[in-house]
Amino acid sequence: MIGKLVGRAALVLAVAVTSVGVASPHTFASPTDTAPGMIVETSALDRSAWIPGAASGIHVTYWTTGPLSRPALSTGAVFLPPGEPPPGGWPVVSWAHGTVGLADRCSPTVTGRIGGPYLEHWLSQGYAIVATDYLELGSTGLHPYLDGPSEAHSVVDIVRAAHAVDPELSPRWVVVGQSQGGQAAMVTASLATKYAPELDYRGGVATGAPSNLENLAPLVRPGFPRLPLTGTTVFVSYILAGLRATRPDLDIDSYLTDIGRAAVRAAESECYEQMAPQLQNVSVGDLVVRPVDDPAVQVVLRDTLGVPTVGYDRPVFLGQGLTDEIVPAPLALKLAADLAANHQPVTFRTYPTGHLDTMRASLPETTAFVRGLFGP
Repeated sequence: MIGKLVGRAALVLAVAVTSVGVASPHTFASPTDTAPGMIVETSALDRSAWIPGAASGIHVTYWTTGPLSRPALSTGAVFLPPGEPPPGGWPVVSWAHGTVGLADRCSPTVTGRIGGPYLEHWLSQGYAIVATDYLELGSTGLHPYLDGPSEAHSVVDIVRAAHAVDPELSPRWVVVGQSQGGQAAMVTASLATKYAPELDYRGGVATGAPSNLENLAPLVRPGFPRLPLTGTTVFVSYILAGLRATRPDLDIDSYLTDIGRAAVRAAESECYEQMAPQLQNVSVGDLVVRPVDDPAVQVVLRDTLGVPTVGYDRPVFLGQGLTDEIVPAPLALKLAADLAANHQPVTFRTYPTGHLDTMRASLPETTAFVRGLFGP
């Protein structure tokens, strides 16, 4: 009880500091303590970045597990709903965001674009929201884009970190993700109970989740046809930039044309809004000088891009827009078929919507689904 009171007092103090706009960082861990979920520092999150309706907003820097199982830093934010917590503490929604870029300046806690009305809805349901930036997006290093296991570790470890910020959070939690975050949510759902057995993971929601990309990767080669999709060349550039930074042994530069090298360099510093117009007339085939079919590269791509089709031990809701021009529906339909064939506890729904609209269109069903995960 004393520990809870002390923790609550610390949170109240942090909220008071935030309210008056004085950001006094608080250091938690020693530089050598890199256990997953260990907080390095907390500080006030600028009020303009708060989810509408939140009672508090705290910025956290914490340790997680990155590529090759190495410790990595991640940043994110913790938001509490107004009022007193229910018995057992606030249940937690861990939010996994969509593509923003690889550079620190693109991270949601830097731009202040953390979720808007969509997360406001989840907050209004009486859930605390924890929102990771993902590892090395907002901290040292370059974010390994669409590295599913690394993203999933960031999603889980911010839940761990949030309990150090507020001990009155419930151990019960779910993951909700869209687009890149949909992939992260699916991978999270496959590993959460084993990776963090001290927490009470209940299930997840994924919408617009890219999948089966590892099966398309061997087809990337000069002359790869221009696809009637949005942002594909940007996403491939982000994948290549992340691989070049985290796996120098793969010699990604040896696959790139001059255009490809320029795109990968730009990917390291440009957010999606800047990259998209730069590459609107560049095809994936323009990026490479030879096929990306080396077995060593393909193994890494399967391990990082792949969405598991087995291993789910809690219910998952998978939503897909049928007119999605960023993550085309056939990829999700194959994923859903594979999950069903493997008897996984996944509810699959489609909507007559595009990419972002699927989040809103699915809310009536996902709201009830998450409510059921947390129980009465």
